[in-house]
Order: sequence, then C-alpha cells, then structure tokens
Amino acid sequence: MASARNNVVVVGTGYVGLTSGACLATLGHQVICIDNDQTKLKAIESGNLPIYEPGLDEIVSEQLSNGNLRLSSDLQTAVSDAEFVFLCLPTPPQSDGSADISILLSVVETLRSFIPAGVVVINKSTVPVTSSRQVQLLLGDDNPVVANPEFLREGSAVSDFLNPDRIVIGSENLLAAQLVADLYASLNAPIVFTDPASAETIKYMANSFLAAKISFVNEVARFSHHVGADAQEVLRGLSFDERIGSQYLSPGPGWGGSCFPKDTKALLASARLFGLEMPMVENAVHSNELHFEFIVETIRKEADTYASPVIAVLGLSFKAMTDDVRESPAVRIAENLKNLGYTLQAYDPMAKGPESLADTRVQSVDDALRGAHVTVILTEWAEFADIEPSKLSSLMIGRSVVDSRYIIDKRLFEAADFRVLTVG
Repeated sequence: MASARNNVVVVGTGYVGLTSGACLATLGHQVICIDNDQTKLKAIESGNLPIYEPGLDEIVSEQLSNGNLRLSSDLQTAVSDAEFVFLCLPTPPQSDGSADISILLSVVETLRSFIPAGVVVINKSTVPVTSSRQVQLLLGDDNPVVANPEFLREGSAVSDFLNPDRIVIGSENLLAAQLVADLYASLNAPIVFTDPASAETIKYMANSFLAAKISFVNEVARFSHHVGADAQEVLRGLSFDERIGSQYLSPGPGWGGSCFPKDTKALLASARLFGLEMPMVENAVHSNELHFEFIVETIRKEADTYASPVIAVLGLSFKAMTDDVRESPAVRIAENLKNLGYTLQAYDPMAKGPESLADTRVQSVDDALRGAHVTVILTEWAEFADIEPSKLSSLMIGRSVVDSRYIIDKRLFEAADFRVLTVG
C-alpha cells in the first residue's frame, strides 16, 4: 500500500530530524526540514552533512534533487501549508539527569502563534512521560498532538527508519493517530496504537532494557575472566534460549552514546518524581561504571609491564559507523588512560573530537601503531578487525593487544607471539 502524498514539516536537522525528513521524502511526501542555523542548511544543500550516517547523504541529495525535500529556516511560512509538523529537537540531560525539554517547549510556544488549525503535531523527541500532554495544553484543542518516538540506531538510522521493528503512535485523538499511521503506510511494520504516556514510556523502557542487557553481558564477561571461562562460549550457550535471544550478547567496553546514558538517567529522574525506585535500572548504570573501571585497570596492568609505555588507541566513536563521541566509552577510557599519564596515539576514521584528546589524535592506523607497546581496540570498525598480525609486528615495539570488542582472531595473533587480552 502506497502512502498518500502529504505536506510535512520537520523541525530540527540532527540525527533524528534529518534522517526522518529525508526518509519521509523517500516515501513520497513533500518535506521541509527546518533549522535556524543557515550555515548548517547551506552545508546540507552542498552535500556536507553535519553527521556521518551511512546512506543518508545519498538520500538527502536525491530527495533535494527531485524536490521532495527542501530546507528552510522560515518555520512560519513552511507551516502555513503543512498537514503534519514533526518535532525532532534536542532534550539534553540536566544536572539531576532529567531531560531538559525547554527547547521543545520554546518551539511549541512559537508555533502556536501561527500554526493553522487541524495541523497534526508529532513529537519524535525523546521526552519525559506527560510531555505530549504539556505540548497539547500549549497548542490548545485545534491541533492534535501525537507521540511517535524514534527507534533509530546511529550507524543504521536509514535502515531502521525504512525497515522498523514497529511504529509506536500515541494519541488520545484516534483520527490523528490514524493519519500519522498513514504516513508510514508503505512500510511493512506493525503499528502500536496507544496513549501518549504509554508511547513515551515505551521509548524509555526500550533503551533502559537494552542498557541493562548489555550491562549483564559485560558482567558475564568479567565473571568469565575471573573464573577462567570463555565469555564468548558462555554467551553463545545462552543465545540458543529463545527467551534470551542472540542480539546484544557481545561484550564490549561498556555502553554509551547519545541515548542509553541520557535515557536511563532521565527514566530514573522521572521515577523519583513519583517516589518510585527502579533498582534494576540503577544497577545497570552502576554495573556499567564498574565495567569502565575494569577495562581501564586491565589496560593499565598490561601497559605497566613496559617501561614508558605508548598505547595505540583504535577507536573513539561510541560505536562503528558513526562519528558520534557523545558519552563514548572509548573516549572515556582513553581520557582515563591519558589522565593516568600514559602516552596515547589515538585513531578513529570518522570521530569528531573530542577536544580533550586532540593532542593524541593521529591520521591512520599505521600512525597509531608505530612505536606502540600496547594496542587497545575500543570501537568495532571493520578496518580494525581486518588488521593482520604482520602489520603490528612491523610497527609496534611491544606485543600486547587489548581487544575490548572481540573483533580480531585471538588465536591468529597469539600464534604470531602476541599477548591478546579480552574481558573473559
């Protein structure tokens, strides 16, 4: 079933906004992406996207060329002919962990002075429960508000939008909910119709559950490390249980990024407002902290077997296929090592920043490895998985590799006389 052609305005051109706008345009809708940063809009028009997201640059270019996608800083003019307005705005954490929705509410305050009656306002921003109700109260009854949380993973956001596990739509207005569902009619995905509070809760609980699962997997790795078990074999054994499943069962350096840390803290902050305790989520956060410390200690012990060690750090983005270093476990571990006084040579093919590690950055894998005593793999980029032992032998001084991502062939490197450490 094909989607009807609709006039859609998307406010915000970050990960969620630009991806959503471009993908809605591929579904045949007429989309205007709004941002008040003219320099950013000009860069997007010229093909210089502010983010690295596989496949997004091609879609944006194609949809700008065919006219389905336009860019503008004039919200009032764009909204005058709109049928739907998507809010894709930042909700950064405050000092107590709660989400700051002031930018969202400020845009809604502006919107309500000129938005035509009947335009459906759709919130894709990750917001505390009851936020949709706040937006509805600000706009009044003439503009139905729908909660439509995003489930886009950085590095696969385009695919996630066009091939979603589910589409969650929360609204008290059944007609508005159906109109929003119709925007996605050409996608083969189940629609979850619910109320706004439940839709907002689904988003937070999904990310918190995944964070807890990763924390558990990393605890399995730490336990296996201490008792002499093979963590990968243990987790493979768990994966055959259909109640557990095989996804998110790979140990790593800890979870991070723009969603899990922010959303778990925001959920806990919301729970406190209602006088509720969420010990499982709290412990998942605590376990993640312990894992960071364990990884740093593992690297420290290995580095200290050398005099004046140099550490090659491979990876700074919080995961492969993104340039995002927000709350990156790789960055956090590298910063800890730097603060401990080690000399770092850090390389990442895409990561932007951070400034705290600017003086450690090098331009290639070879530059990172040259003269290093210990190589530490912190992000699962394919080029790191493909490194041959011979390259390390020719460039490194030491013979130690800490693979926090389980991406190299340990036996191959050990056969080449390298000491390979994994967590478990």
